[in-house]
Amino acid sequence: MRDAARYVPLDRLLVETDSPYLAPVPHRGKENQPAMVRDVAEYMAVLKGVAVEELAQITTDNFARLFHIDASRLSSIR
Repeated sequence: MRDAARYVPLDRLLVETDSPYLAPVPHRGKENQPAMVRDVAEYMAVLKGVAVEELAQITTDNFARLFHIDASRLSSIR
């Protein structure tokens, strides 16, 4: 999956946590929680060569575009 992620264009990228039993590093062995999505974003930011804040903005915009949501409505949850 990590290798495939290198080829996903930034304007198509979303981040998520995976199954409840596959927590991201450094949380292996714990139950996965939605709050761990930041760890995924930090890893992806390094992989893509961008700041985590930039990746957060990009993925928020991608989410809004995918689900036809006004991105300005999401600013309070960043």
